[in-house]
Amino acid sequence: MLETWGELLSGEGGAVVAGLPFLGHSLYCLSQPKPPATQGVSMPAESFPASHLSRRQFLARATTATTTGAALLAASRSPAAAGEEKVRIGLTGCGGRGRWITNLFRKHGGYEVAAVHDYFQERADSAGAEFDVPAARRFAGLSGFQRLLEQNLDAVVIQTPPFFHPTQAAAAVEARKHVYLAKPVAVDVPGCQSIEASGRQSTANKRCFLVDFQTRAHPAYQEVARWIHQGRIGRVLTVESNYQTSTMFAAMGQQLAKDPKNPELRLRCWAIDRVLSGDVITEQNIHAQDVVTWFLDAAPLKAVGTGGLARGFGTCWDHFSVIYTFPNGVINTFNSKQVGHAYDDILCRVYGLEGTADTHYFGEVWVKSKEDGFNGGKLANLYMDGAVNNISSFHKAIVEGDCSNPTVAPSVRSNLTTILGRTAAYAKGEVTWEEMMRKSEKWEFPLSDLVA
Repeated sequence: MLETWGELLSGEGGAVVAGLPFLGHSLYCLSQPKPPATQGVSMPAESFPASHLSRRQFLARATTATTTGAALLAASRSPAAAGEEKVRIGLTGCGGRGRWITNLFRKHGGYEVAAVHDYFQERADSAGAEFDVPAARRFAGLSGFQRLLEQNLDAVVIQTPPFFHPTQAAAAVEARKHVYLAKPVAVDVPGCQSIEASGRQSTANKRCFLVDFQTRAHPAYQEVARWIHQGRIGRVLTVESNYQTSTMFAAMGQQLAKDPKNPELRLRCWAIDRVLSGDVITEQNIHAQDVVTWFLDAAPLKAVGTGGLARGFGTCWDHFSVIYTFPNGVINTFNSKQVGHAYDDILCRVYGLEGTADTHYFGEVWVKSKEDGFNGGKLANLYMDGAVNNISSFHKAIVEGDCSNPTVAPSVRSNLTTILGRTAAYAKGEVTWEEMMRKSEKWEFPLSDLVA
């Protein structure tokens, strides 16, 4: 059993669980403000401040277009688009979430699982058996991913540890495949830049590249974003965000303690490995910070932070506290924990001069101004619903040939935002966006010690 619902969001390689149970979240029992009862449209208030993203060339394409359902489409023509054939997908990353999301692809009805890959052969074989993939198309080892790309595929679904995302995405784009990529897109600045370049190349190739964030695919969150971007809560002053779970990955910590320097064991326990995961602020907490940067339609200018490791296993910190400064003096206070007990939440709350927006990943989503409000209700299962919406959008985009790929730039932006907070926390001081980008620190893993 999962220790908390937070493990469901723990990344996309699936080393944590072999399969996922019903995704109702009974642990979500928090005291929250009551949503407004009124619904409707208020008169426009002061416009939301303009983004400063023009200062950063590769983030310039992260626009408010992501607030609409249509803008979530990212795709192109493929062999499958010419007729009624299903989109042939290959899965890399056959852990718990990889198999879970591949089941959602099959339930959609427009996909066929044609090949699978995982570093570990037993995982590739298990997924292959589950999805009726012949043994000849079940690949393992590092080089197995290239063999996957050599198959007759339309698209690749990447659900591996985040460290591998940039290189695998780039290889899939070079092979002219559509790409469905799990968050986070990378663990470091060079990786984020690589993903941004892969997104551009996908568009040039007339191929789809979609990054799977659930919140941006949900109508209630989209409506809240619309309110903020249209200035209906007035000028934004401050933003509060957090990602709180109880203690996670204790069993993984016990497993890794047997041989903590073993690269294959580190790979199996990647969720508590700083290099493979990007640390919790990037690998998990990005769910909260992606909403912040989306709602503000901006990247932060600087951050000051702190944090640490209290649970006694792994190399990832289990708590962070960061204050971000955004353009126009907007302050975002962020904190997270992956330790302790009895409080679990993922929230983003925006305070404006004329109103407030309040969003909870596993709870209520609403916005209220002086004149009116929007009540999005309590979300039943955003984790699944968002993935289902993205899978549907991915298929529609492939069939219709929409290769605008609007999910890439905002995903890079939020990923870099978490890296900025992480860097400031490690330094226990202030770091600017420009300093982070100029340093462009690259993280390394001993790939030469793994089986090719």
